[in-house]
Amino acid sequence: MKKITLLVFMIAVSFGLQSQISTPAASPSSTLIQKVGLTDVTVEYSRPSMRGRTIFGDLVPYDKLWRTGANARTKITFSENVKIGGQELKAGSYAIFTKPGASSWEVIFYTDYNGGGTPSDWDESKVAAKTTAQVQNLPFEVETFTISIDGLSDNAATLGMFWSDAYVGVKFDVPTDKAVTSSIEKVMKGPDANDYYAAAVYYMNSGKDINKAKEWMDKAMSMTEKPAFWQLRQQSLIYAKAGDKKQAIETAKKSLAAAEAAGNDDYIKMNKDSLKEWGAM
Repeated sequence: MKKITLLVFMIAVSFGLQSQISTPAASPSSTLIQKVGLTDVTVEYSRPSMRGRTIFGDLVPYDKLWRTGANARTKITFSENVKIGGQELKAGSYAIFTKPGASSWEVIFYTDYNGGGTPSDWDESKVAAKTTAQVQNLPFEVETFTISIDGLSDNAATLGMFWSDAYVGVKFDVPTDKAVTSSIEKVMKGPDANDYYAAAVYYMNSGKDINKAKEWMDKAMSMTEKPAFWQLRQQSLIYAKAGDKKQAIETAKKSLAAAEAAGNDDYIKMNKDSLKEWGAM
């Protein structure tokens, strides 16, 4: 009986020690981060190796859905809307599924990127974009599955997939020109109402040139069709700090009326308190 108990104890200890041993993953995880133009692109995937196996048409069957890697689903994230095969892909994260063929692959961007392997119930409504990429046969073998982002330009790049003797590349376009052109047009037009307003409030709160703050706030309000009660509140405070009590009182009354119309008790109280302080109530 003692011998059996000792044997059980030794087995338990052995398993306990084994559970604390770290070993390399068969398909190590990898993260690829690349900026394309002004768009951040991140790919998270696991990288299986050939290890003497025939890959396409065998380990990875032709014309069947593949998770495009190992372990968890391969995930790609775009910080901006992009275009793939003429289709717009909204900013966000997607699983990359593929159907490898001998001469071409179908590449699918799927909104459900969580989980491992391919979905047990494929939902076509979750297909955000799909395209076909031609297979290029390599003059050498790539031992470990690799995803790349190459062919970089300001407005596009190519998502590449290498394994065994096959390479496929999917070009995607990023909205760099649209963003830069919009930025240039905005700057060339000069500051807008929000820019003047933010600068004025910052100058007042930071104890900087209050007359400059007043100038900017007046400019902001002149460019605003219907100033909000919180904007008028800041304008009244700037007037008061600049020593223009008459304008401060007049503007505070406008802010009070707008706050009452909006039912905002906080701004009603703040305006009433200021008007009392300035001798208007």
